Amino acid sequence: MGEFELIRNYFAAAPCAQAGDGVALGIGDDCALLAVPPGDQLAISTDTLVAGVHFPDVCDPFLLGQRALAVSASDLAAMGATPLAFTLALTLPSVDADWLQAFARGLNQMALGCALRLIGGDTTRGPLSLTLTVFGCVPAGQALTRSGAQPGDLLCVGGALGDGAGALPLVLNQRTAEASITQALLARYWSPQPQLILGQALRGKATSALDISDGLLADCGHIAVASNVRLSILREALPLSAALTEFFGLESAREAALSGGDDYVLAFTLPAVHLAELRAAGLSVHVVGRVEAGQGVAVFDADGQDVTPQTRGYQHFRESQ
Repeated sequence: MGEFELIRNYFAAAPCAQAGDGVALGIGDDCALLAVPPGDQLAISTDTLVAGVHFPDVCDPFLLGQRALAVSASDLAAMGATPLAFTLALTLPSVDADWLQAFARGLNQMALGCALRLIGGDTTRGPLSLTLTVFGCVPAGQALTRSGAQPGDLLCVGGALGDGAGALPLVLNQRTAEASITQALLARYWSPQPQLILGQALRGKATSALDISDGLLADCGHIAVASNVRLSILREALPLSAALTEFFGLESAREAALSGGDDYVLAFTLPAVHLAELRAAGLSVHVVGRVEAGQGVAVFDADGQDVTPQTRGYQHFRESQ
């Protein structure tokens, strides 16, 4: 099967690849054309996932299709952007019809759930890897960035932390657990739900934001540096799922929440005046700390003791990992 036949059979005909709002021209020409509303800015993010690094060499292609797009769409949520479209560059060691069909179904399901339309990409032969670029739009001047946190702001997250890291021993077949625990944790790993509605609701309210991919400590470090502030986290305030706590125990669950990564929920700083309004709207907002003058990120227990762990989070190319 040739490249163009592969694209036509598995991707171009998918529901998510059809023309719609924001897409003036999709798959079929040298370039796609996006229609950005007047007064909006275009938000763009690219992620690459490599077999054996970001996902197991052998895994369910349907779930991989879901996860691949979700982690990219989460970047749009972090900017407060409205989703528009995405491209997919797919490198395959060989053409496997069953694998491609399942992968395309998972990709399409997540795309429809995120209101993202497939507008193009590329296919080539080589070790399995996926590169996705997502496009969104945000009113000019309203994009959420990492650089606006102010002393006195609350440090908040959009949901339970640590489940992605908690799922990893299950993904790698290193441990087993009861079905209720397994299903809850694996769902968070393979099908994270980008917090697009929360991100858009934070426009004009949050002073900084990002999505948690490498761990709360590591990612909050980016806000601290960009905003030139100190972020203090209260360990006992970390939101933990019942499944993670039962599977890992409380102390290890807290470690996973702080340093595990793969959560894909938003972390953001917020003036306290906006907290009640967001919660009244039914949005998931958990206060886990505060912004202070200074530098860096630290974790404290209920007695005020510094309990910051040495392990901050995942970083590519660090030899010690």
